[in-house]
Amino acid sequence: MSDTRRRVKVYTLNEDRQWDDRGTGHVSSTFVERLKGISLLVRAESDGSLLLESKISPNTAYQKQQDTLIVWSEAENYDLALSFQEKAGCDEIWEKICQVQGKDPALEITQDPIDESEEEPRLEEIADLVTSVLSSPIRREKLALALMSEGYMKKLLQLFQVCEDLDNREGLHHLYEIVRGVLFLNKAALFEVMFSDDCIMDVVGCLEYDPALVQPKRHREFLTKTAKFKEVIPITDSELRQKIHQTYRVQYIQDIILPTPSVFEENFLSTLTSFIFFNKVEIVSMLQEDEKFLTEVFAQLTDEATEDGKRRELVNFFKEFCAFSQTLQPQNRDAFFKTLANLGILSALEIVMGMDDLQVRAAATDIFSYLVEFSPSMVREFVMQEPQQTDDDVLLINVVIKQMICDSDPELGGAVQLMGLLRTLIDPENMLAPTNKTEKTEFLSFFYKYCMQVLTAPLLANTVDDKHSKGEQGDPFI
Repeated sequence: MSDTRRRVKVYTLNEDRQWDDRGTGHVSSTFVERLKGISLLVRAESDGSLLLESKISPNTAYQKQQDTLIVWSEAENYDLALSFQEKAGCDEIWEKICQVQGKDPALEITQDPIDESEEEPRLEEIADLVTSVLSSPIRREKLALALMSEGYMKKLLQLFQVCEDLDNREGLHHLYEIVRGVLFLNKAALFEVMFSDDCIMDVVGCLEYDPALVQPKRHREFLTKTAKFKEVIPITDSELRQKIHQTYRVQYIQDIILPTPSVFEENFLSTLTSFIFFNKVEIVSMLQEDEKFLTEVFAQLTDEATEDGKRRELVNFFKEFCAFSQTLQPQNRDAFFKTLANLGILSALEIVMGMDDLQVRAAATDIFSYLVEFSPSMVREFVMQEPQQTDDDVLLINVVIKQMICDSDPELGGAVQLMGLLRTLIDPENMLAPTNKTEKTEFLSFFYKYCMQVLTAPLLANTVDDKHSKGEQGDPFI
């Protein structure tokens, strides 16, 4: 026996569906008493240690690929491969495997778990079935019940893993149609299975193989390697962390992976939208109830020692937090914003809106807009109390005015947004709340006393320049 002929590399398939090199050695087939059967043995060429000891099972499906590769599965989620240096060595071991199983060595697969003569037509039939029921509510309901009662989705997703391992493109295209159609069945119970930790990445994987695309998209690679979840403050609640991951991935499926639904299909995704909606409600509620977490976020946000990058992450977190809150019912949204107000959100915004970082200021402006939209009266009450509660002359509303005046955006996008918020705050028509009949008088008096000069300063400065250029007396205009 030539050493090079039996020289092989041993590979195992890892959790990320990538092949790991377990070492190089020489393969032989021999009877192993302990295993009670003919077995494949691979000993390392470096030190003779045993790299592989695998009994040739009569029922295991072995596959020969590319003349120098033998692949098989020994247990669920444990795939093995031998890559031979020479074709002759691969043929010898293949003949031994076929001899043990009583198979013809001319075949390239001994017992394919997916018999292409049977399984591919079945996948095609399933895809046709799922697509055909979408136009009938009764048939959609029956199919959904069947899928749920038999645990069928997990079986289909296991089939996806096998098809991908074998690079069975036709089968993968059918699975794309099946999974897309199942999403359009619009059943929350199916979503609970499909979007579970065990299944969601396989769902994303199926949706990569759109038959209309020349090459599959790499959505799983983006979700696992590019999109990074940043915990601004460590989240100790594993359920909350899982819910955040799930919501992001399902939102990605809806917004990025699934094609824009036609008018006919729009209602099919209503339950998917609701699934995301209620997840966001849960996330906001869980965060809102964790006062220790929110207190720590506020403390770091307003701490002068906090690094700029960290502060940017904290502000962006609050921006997303407030955006999620828009999914809450009015009563719950009221409680949410009152919690933020009690923790000092407006004082924190006063600090971060005056910073040099454009991204921080933009995110802070968005947060401020949520607060003004929620309750202009709450914001007015805060700013009117500032002169009595602080020794410095920095007031939140004046910070807003200065940011509006000094907007560096050529299109004045930030200035226009702040102008709208300022107009909402000083509009007398927004001050007619029956609970505080003096609000209009008190706030406008406050505004003219503390803020009007800041608002009109640029205008007056230009007017002074005009007077100096036109006036004959040279007297200053104040």
